[in-house]
Amino acid sequence: MHKNTFFDCLAGLTSGFTPVVDAGFFMGDYVHIDLSVKNRELGGQELASPEKFNDYLSKYLQKSGKKVAYGGYHEKRGLYNRSNLFSAAEKEGLDRNIHLGIDIWAEENTPVLAVLSGKLHSFQDNSAFGDYGPTIILEHRTENYIFYTLYGHLSRQSLSSLEIGQDFEQGEKIAELGGASENGNYVPHLHFQVIKDLEGKRGDYPGVASEIGIRFYLKNCPDPNLLLKIH
Repeated sequence: MHKNTFFDCLAGLTSGFTPVVDAGFFMGDYVHIDLSVKNRELGGQELASPEKFNDYLSKYLQKSGKKVAYGGYHEKRGLYNRSNLFSAAEKEGLDRNIHLGIDIWAEENTPVLAVLSGKLHSFQDNSAFGDYGPTIILEHRTENYIFYTLYGHLSRQSLSSLEIGQDFEQGEKIAELGGASENGNYVPHLHFQVIKDLEGKRGDYPGVASEIGIRFYLKNCPDPNLLLKIH
């Protein structure tokens, strides 16, 4: 069947659950976690530091009996209040607090896998507090579209031997998750994002949007679960 939209195209590129971290995890190992401002279990301190969030996450996984937590697409979060990177006090509605990717929360050094075959477009260590830390962007081509997948919060070692244009096969290890000292000061996790138009950027692209800009970004950055199919 002809895929007549970019969203349809993405959904058709994978036939079922497609891991983006360690292939030893199965779909049944995943549990959704809500880090939005609507979650009344988050009293404000749970997200204040990697140590406090790690305690919250560990208890959450233990209670659920699962191994990997995921979620966050189009989720408005208070998490970003701790970094000036996301604030824009000059105008209401410009603070960036709406998440544009899926987060996969797993242990430091967990392998990160290419969700689709593609080539290395760019990479960069976005080292500001609260930023992605080491980041890889892959380029993908279909009959009708060129698009990109972004992998953020990696280890610095993951960037050490990369070459622009390098080919990766679907399911191939491309990196490992970094710890808080190198990943932007977060509990180890992967930020995975799909991007239709990089707007000329290399090694970086906004992963959090403001309320004013969200309509554009939701079109340019579709739900990554169209590919991962974790549900």
